[in-house]
Amino acid sequence: MVNRSPARGGESTVPHIIPNEMENELDRRMVSAPPAAPASSDVIGDVVGDFGIWQLRTILIIFLCKIPAAWFMACIIFTGPELYPGSEFACDTSYLVTSSNSSFSVSDNQCYVLEESSGVRSECQQFTYDSSFDSLIMQFNLVCLRDIFVAWTQYWHLFGVLVGGVIGTKMMLAISPRSTYCVGAIAQIGCGVVTGYARDFSLHCAFRCLSAVCCAIMFTAGQAIFADITAGMHRIGAIILYDTFWSIGVILLPGLSSFFNNWSLIYVGITFPTVMLIVLLYWTPDSPRWLLRHAVDRFSIDHVEEMVREGAAINDRTFKIPPDFRLQLEQLSERLKAQPPPAPWRELWKGKRAKTHMVASHLALAFFVINFMGMLLNIRSFGRNYLVPNTIAMGFSEIIGCFLALHFTLKHNKWKWQCAGVFNILAGILGCMGWIFTNADSMDADLKVSLWMIIATIPKAAVSCAQSMILACMNELMPANKKQLFVFSVVTWARVWLLSAPFFNVLRKIDTAMSLTSYCVFSILGGICTTLLLTPRTSVAPIVAQVEANDKKEQSPLNAAVWTVESDVNNTRL
Repeated sequence: MVNRSPARGGESTVPHIIPNEMENELDRRMVSAPPAAPASSDVIGDVVGDFGIWQLRTILIIFLCKIPAAWFMACIIFTGPELYPGSEFACDTSYLVTSSNSSFSVSDNQCYVLEESSGVRSECQQFTYDSSFDSLIMQFNLVCLRDIFVAWTQYWHLFGVLVGGVIGTKMMLAISPRSTYCVGAIAQIGCGVVTGYARDFSLHCAFRCLSAVCCAIMFTAGQAIFADITAGMHRIGAIILYDTFWSIGVILLPGLSSFFNNWSLIYVGITFPTVMLIVLLYWTPDSPRWLLRHAVDRFSIDHVEEMVREGAAINDRTFKIPPDFRLQLEQLSERLKAQPPPAPWRELWKGKRAKTHMVASHLALAFFVINFMGMLLNIRSFGRNYLVPNTIAMGFSEIIGCFLALHFTLKHNKWKWQCAGVFNILAGILGCMGWIFTNADSMDADLKVSLWMIIATIPKAAVSCAQSMILACMNELMPANKKQLFVFSVVTWARVWLLSAPFFNVLRKIDTAMSLTSYCVFSILGGICTTLLLTPRTSVAPIVAQVEANDKKEQSPLNAAVWTVESDVNNTRL
């Protein structure tokens, strides 16, 4: 409202603005032109937000790489199934040179030949097969040493995962995460096909290892991308749920395998879906902060600016783009380049509860990853006729575990480690009860397998819960300059011990309960170590943003006062 009073004497006529109207005028100007952000702010997060449609699309595309990774790990369940002696394979003694007075007899398991005249027993070297499925076991004549050689080929796959995680992390020191992901996908297609058509067992193991290297490079680089474009609890939730797509791959594997009657074709079937992942890279952004940190000219900044503007448009946040957007990106690039190097490894042991966190987290994740991989392969102990339903049940139990980890993190954040640890202790004790009915020969076979699966799936869900929580939240245990090296150390250590997982399944030769009990003991030990973890918390006075009434998108219950945890952009890379 403008008040024009009549001129008196020599007074000029000057518009008078009422104070309330002045405030409204200032408010309108502030809305129409966003103020420049402080030099220390993160303009990328301010513009695209912590989470939106752009981040969701990227996450779903990257999550898909976990499906072929699960297929390559678990395919041995269906490429090398157990064969029944006598009905599906038999020793062929025609290769033996005999005299007219010599005769041979074959053992019941078809693995040994006894020369009756001399009493000398030798291993059978040649077999005949009568099976509708041409398995890897038949291809390399592994029927009598199946458990050892299946564990051996699985060992090389897990060794590839270890090496691939390290290579992927080191590649991203010089190559952008998106390019690293693309290299891993292209190489995985070639290695996967060669793995399926290798006619030498050593060559098969070598290329199975290389295929695992490529898979690890893909999901390592993929996590670096979506961890960079999300923030806060959205980032933690995305990392926790990353393994749900691994479990989806486990669930889909029996159906995929049913379309093929040859182990080589299964490898082809699990390899070529990766072609679609390469196509989907068109809609997958790169890590913007990585590009700024390694920017060498103005074109690099231009690329990041275009990417962030696209994300803001998809998230309907273009109104958040400041007028000096380009300048703020250049300033952010300089700050990222000027960041101090991470602390050396010996510094990880210094600080309040640092030694406890170092020992407990390294041991806990080692126990859990051994259990996570080994228990899935251990379902072969429950019989070949139950592989399909048991594999699907294991996949669903892993998904349930991931969502439990998300629930504990969101609803019981202060005591999330203790919740996951106690859950594993109780589930491990339950899994050790298999000795109660392991010798119950009079029990119905279907009922017995059902009981085995009940006491196996509950520890599997508990392990999945704790493992995903540790991978997503363990960086909270260290200060900002120690996070990346701490995560790298814990994950690499765990994957070294993961190499032993396939060999625990050989214990089923003693008793089915023996191999399951060994994994459940790992659950108990891992649970004890997890309960020793405690996220450092700092009480911070709540700062609730004053949001404009017409800016509905920025109003959120997350602005309430909370216990905050120090975090940073660089989350786990492995």
